[in-house]
Amino acid sequence: MEKLLKEIKQTKPLGSAEEEVLINIYRTADVLMSREIEFLKAYEITSTQFNVLRILRGAGSSGRNCSEISERMIRRDPDVTKLLDRLEDRGLVTRERLQNDRRIVVARITPAGLRLLKKIDDPLQELYRHLLSHMGKDRLKLLSKLLEEAREQVG
Repeated sequence: MEKLLKEIKQTKPLGSAEEEVLINIYRTADVLMSREIEFLKAYEITSTQFNVLRILRGAGSSGRNCSEISERMIRRDPDVTKLLDRLEDRGLVTRERLQNDRRIVVARITPAGLRLLKKIDDPLQELYRHLLSHMGKDRLKLLSKLLEEAREQVG
Protein backbone atom coordinates (compact mmCIF):
# COMPACT_ATOMS: atom_id res chain seq x y z
CA MET A 1 0.00 0.00 0.00
CA GLU A 2 2.91 2.37 0.65
CA LYS A 3 3.82 2.46 -3.04
CA LEU A 4 0.28 3.40 -4.02
CA LEU A 5 0.09 6.11 -1.35
CA LYS A 6 3.38 7.55 -2.64
CA GLU A 7 2.10 7.54 -6.22
CA ILE A 8 -1.02 9.47 -5.31
CA LYS A 9 0.90 11.63 -2.82
CA GLN A 10 -1.36 10.72 0.08
CA THR A 11 -0.12 10.59 3.64
CA LYS A 12 -3.28 9.30 5.32
CA PRO A 13 -3.89 5.54 5.12
CA LEU A 14 -6.72 4.37 2.90
CA GLY A 15 -10.00 3.37 4.53
CA SER A 16 -10.00 -0.31 3.57
CA ALA A 17 -8.42 -3.05 1.48
CA GLU A 18 -11.31 -2.65 -0.96
CA GLU A 19 -10.51 1.04 -1.43
CA GLU A 20 -6.84 0.22 -1.96
CA VAL A 21 -7.70 -2.34 -4.65
CA LEU A 22 -10.08 0.02 -6.44
CA ILE A 23 -7.55 2.84 -6.48
CA ASN A 24 -4.90 0.39 -7.69
CA ILE A 25 -7.22 -0.74 -10.51
CA TYR A 26 -7.94 2.88 -11.50
CA ARG A 27 -4.25 3.85 -11.44
CA THR A 28 -3.19 0.77 -13.37
CA ALA A 29 -5.91 1.22 -15.98
CA ASP A 30 -4.89 4.85 -16.40
CA VAL A 31 -1.20 4.00 -16.88
CA LEU A 32 -1.87 1.14 -19.31
CA MET A 33 -4.49 3.05 -21.27
CA SER A 34 -2.22 6.07 -21.62
CA ARG A 35 0.38 3.83 -23.28
CA GLU A 36 -2.22 2.45 -25.68
CA ILE A 37 -3.54 5.95 -26.44
CA GLU A 38 -0.02 7.17 -27.16
CA PHE A 39 0.60 4.16 -29.44
CA LEU A 40 -2.64 4.72 -31.40
CA LYS A 41 -1.84 8.42 -31.96
CA ALA A 42 0.70 7.33 -34.58
CA TYR A 43 -2.23 5.85 -36.54
CA GLU A 44 -4.36 8.98 -35.96
CA ILE A 45 -7.03 7.02 -34.14
CA THR A 46 -8.39 7.09 -30.59
CA SER A 47 -8.71 4.00 -28.43
CA THR A 48 -12.51 4.31 -28.61
CA GLN A 49 -12.45 4.51 -32.41
CA PHE A 50 -10.11 1.52 -32.45
CA ASN A 51 -12.56 -0.40 -30.27
CA VAL A 52 -15.42 0.37 -32.68
CA LEU A 53 -13.35 -0.76 -35.68
CA ARG A 54 -12.53 -4.04 -33.93
CA ILE A 55 -16.21 -4.59 -33.15
CA LEU A 56 -17.12 -3.97 -36.77
CA ARG A 57 -14.34 -6.22 -38.04
CA GLY A 58 -15.74 -8.99 -35.85
CA ALA A 59 -19.24 -8.36 -37.18
CA GLY A 60 -18.15 -9.11 -40.74
CA SER A 61 -20.31 -8.08 -43.67
CA SER A 62 -23.51 -8.00 -41.59
CA GLY A 63 -22.23 -5.02 -39.56
CA ARG A 64 -23.73 -3.73 -36.31
CA ASN A 65 -26.23 -1.05 -35.34
CA CYS A 66 -25.41 1.67 -32.80
CA SER A 67 -26.93 -0.10 -29.80
CA GLU A 68 -25.08 -3.35 -30.62
CA ILE A 69 -21.81 -1.43 -30.92
CA SER A 70 -22.47 0.33 -27.63
CA GLU A 71 -23.17 -2.97 -25.83
CA ARG A 72 -19.85 -4.43 -27.00
CA MET A 73 -17.61 -1.47 -26.23
CA ILE A 74 -14.92 -1.85 -23.61
CA ARG A 75 -15.51 1.68 -22.31
CA ARG A 76 -18.99 3.07 -22.79
CA ASP A 77 -19.35 6.13 -25.00
CA PRO A 78 -22.63 8.03 -24.79
CA ASP A 79 -22.44 9.17 -28.42
CA VAL A 80 -21.68 6.27 -30.74
CA THR A 81 -23.24 8.24 -33.60
CA LYS A 82 -20.53 10.93 -33.38
CA LEU A 83 -17.86 8.25 -33.16
CA LEU A 84 -19.22 6.67 -36.33
CA ASP A 85 -19.40 10.13 -37.99
CA ARG A 86 -15.66 10.60 -37.45
CA LEU A 87 -14.84 7.10 -38.68
CA GLU A 88 -17.06 7.53 -41.72
CA ASP A 89 -15.44 10.91 -42.52
CA ARG A 90 -12.09 9.08 -42.65
CA GLY A 91 -13.50 6.36 -44.89
CA LEU A 92 -13.04 3.66 -42.25
CA VAL A 93 -16.74 2.75 -41.91
CA THR A 94 -19.93 3.03 -43.93
CA ARG A 95 -23.48 3.30 -42.67
CA GLU A 96 -26.83 2.49 -44.19
CA ARG A 97 -30.43 2.45 -43.04
CA LEU A 98 -32.25 -0.85 -43.06
CA GLN A 99 -34.92 -1.04 -45.76
CA ASN A 100 -37.45 -2.80 -43.52
CA ASP A 101 -36.88 -0.45 -40.55
CA ARG A 102 -35.55 2.99 -41.50
CA ARG A 103 -34.89 3.83 -37.83
CA ILE A 104 -32.02 1.34 -37.68
CA VAL A 105 -28.63 2.33 -39.11
CA VAL A 106 -26.09 -0.44 -39.67
CA ALA A 107 -22.37 0.37 -39.66
CA ARG A 108 -19.79 -1.74 -41.50
CA ILE A 109 -16.03 -1.55 -41.62
CA THR A 110 -14.56 -0.60 -45.00
CA PRO A 111 -11.51 -2.13 -46.71
CA ALA A 112 -9.58 0.97 -45.54
CA GLY A 113 -10.67 0.26 -41.97
CA LEU A 114 -9.56 -3.35 -42.29
CA ARG A 115 -6.17 -2.26 -43.68
CA LEU A 116 -5.70 0.13 -40.77
CA LEU A 117 -6.45 -2.60 -38.24
CA LYS A 118 -4.09 -4.98 -40.03
CA LYS A 119 -1.29 -2.39 -39.67
CA ILE A 120 -2.07 -1.91 -35.98
CA ASP A 121 -2.64 -5.55 -34.89
CA ASP A 122 0.91 -6.92 -34.58
CA PRO A 123 2.60 -3.82 -33.15
CA LEU A 124 -0.22 -3.43 -30.62
CA GLN A 125 0.12 -7.06 -29.52
CA GLU A 126 3.83 -6.38 -29.05
CA LEU A 127 2.99 -3.36 -26.88
CA TYR A 128 0.64 -5.51 -24.78
CA ARG A 129 3.40 -8.11 -24.34
CA HIS A 130 5.85 -5.37 -23.38
CA LEU A 131 3.45 -4.00 -20.78
CA LEU A 132 2.33 -7.24 -19.13
CA SER A 133 4.37 -10.31 -20.09
CA HIS A 134 6.64 -9.84 -17.06
CA MET A 135 3.76 -11.23 -14.98
CA GLY A 136 3.76 -14.62 -16.70
CA LYS A 137 0.80 -16.44 -18.23
CA ASP A 138 -0.44 -18.08 -15.01
CA ARG A 139 -0.52 -14.83 -13.06
CA LEU A 140 -2.14 -13.01 -15.97
CA LYS A 141 -4.87 -15.67 -16.12
CA LEU A 142 -5.41 -15.35 -12.37
CA LEU A 143 -5.56 -11.56 -12.56
CA SER A 144 -8.05 -11.75 -15.43
CA LYS A 145 -10.19 -14.22 -13.49
CA LEU A 146 -10.16 -12.03 -10.38
CA LEU A 147 -11.15 -8.94 -12.38
CA GLU A 148 -14.00 -10.87 -14.05
CA GLU A 149 -15.16 -12.01 -10.62
CA ALA A 150 -15.17 -8.42 -9.37
CA ARG A 151 -17.29 -7.31 -12.35
CA GLU A 152 -19.73 -10.19 -11.85
CA GLN A 153 -20.37 -9.05 -8.25
CA VAL A 154 -21.30 -5.58 -9.45
CA GLY A 155 -23.63 -7.01 -12.08
